[in-house]
Amino acid sequence: MPAAPDRSGFRGFPPSGIIGLVPYIRPIIHDGHPTLRKVAKRVNLEELNDPLFQQLIDDMFVTMYDAPGIGLAAPQINVSKRIFVVDLQDDEKHGPYVVINPKFSVTEGEIESVEGCLSVPGMIGDLTRYERVVCVGVDRDGKRVELEGTGLFGRCLQHEMDHLNGTLYIDKAKNIRPAHTEEEKEALAEVEAEGAALERNAQAASA
Repeated sequence: MPAAPDRSGFRGFPPSGIIGLVPYIRPIIHDGHPTLRKVAKRVNLEELNDPLFQQLIDDMFVTMYDAPGIGLAAPQINVSKRIFVVDLQDDEKHGPYVVINPKFSVTEGEIESVEGCLSVPGMIGDLTRYERVVCVGVDRDGKRVELEGTGLFGRCLQHEMDHLNGTLYIDKAKNIRPAHTEEEKEALAEVEAEGAALERNAQAASA
């Protein structure tokens, strides 16, 4: 198990020392598991005061980074609660964010997307997403958060919201296929960062 990250540098994590529990990597469940097909339960905001709930959020970040991925919803680690974390790990500071009880207040336009998913490993598909969304909810401290998303960030918000509603991208996608070509692997890596992991596995197998 890798060492826990320095949480003080992430907006998604509380200042170091507030929580004495160490985050750990949780197993990501795959398509076929019943939790992925359930509508996740709304979080009672009193749960935010529970150290184990805060531990769950830390675990989600650590699990997402380890996968590696750019978004993770609680149902993907077999917890049916309306929580997701996102972090594009880019220069535009699209994360790290945790959103609890999220909903879309704005959905506009359409854009074609190629997506993959940590719960459907190694596969990609073509689907239509909203071009722009505004997602509102609360953060781990119970404060209102509003995230506007276009491009990859907007698609990521929609992808994670689908998980909370018991939907996988393969339910909406066309031409679902393994990522074979370099372009397809790049698309997979962009959305869920699995392309890099697949490449490392292939190199290890041929070594």
